[in-house]
Amino acid sequence: MVTAKDVKELREKTGVGMMDCKRVLEETGGDMEAAIKSLREKGLSKAAKKSDRSTQEGRIFTKTDASGGVIMELNCETDFVANNTLFHDLGVAIVAAIAANHPVDVAAVLALPCKGSLVSECISDAILQLGENITVGAFKRVQGAYVSEYTHSNGKIGVLVEFSAAIDASIGRDIAMQVAAMNPSYVSPDQVPTQEIERESDILRKQAIAEGKPPAVVDKIIQGRLLKFYAENCLLEQAFVKDPHMTVKGLLPKGVTIGTVTRLSLAG
Repeated sequence: MVTAKDVKELREKTGVGMMDCKRVLEETGGDMEAAIKSLREKGLSKAAKKSDRSTQEGRIFTKTDASGGVIMELNCETDFVANNTLFHDLGVAIVAAIAANHPVDVAAVLALPCKGSLVSECISDAILQLGENITVGAFKRVQGAYVSEYTHSNGKIGVLVEFSAAIDASIGRDIAMQVAAMNPSYVSPDQVPTQEIERESDILRKQAIAEGKPPAVVDKIIQGRLLKFYAENCLLEQAFVKDPHMTVKGLLPKGVTIGTVTRLSLAG
């Protein structure tokens, strides 16, 4: 009889997924050495040997449904593999598994059901076929009935934006694209910490004095330049990338606000 301890031991020795370890132990009647030999013959242990290789490339995957959205980073070793259809399909399957099951960490993600197996097994199979290490990186789930998504064409940047109410799909996507392009630090000026405003004001004051501005107008100059700071760093105050004559705030229907904004990037 194959025990959980046997499966764990084989996994630790080979790095192969739990389900494959259990399967081969059952096939070999619990013989550990025979199981290791079988895994090597099948090539599965080769995937384990790649597990310590650096994964600096990859793609961002997003998925939304009626309850919210998920954004996930799937990593590999080269951009060549990141653009492979098999890698892309793997990412789509994993992000869908996350959306359906709400895991709390990467370990939980690897244990999720995926394409009739487990995520860990699907990754092992992809490693064997593509010849590179593949890992699940950062991921986040955003709760809410109104979440828009955007993934840049190269797959390096992905965004989820939560709205307080239903919004036209094209507008939601445009605002998510704005976040991808401009990477704002805050949604609105009231989110900027007081300490940061004070620090920025101090810098602006010194600049104005160095420029020889009259002391009586320095405070007014600071307020004007803070508006520019907000326009650069706060999503709602930014000029819309598709039409710089309007702000992102102007895109929102009356009464609709922006909640959680999540941006993942492999480009820094």
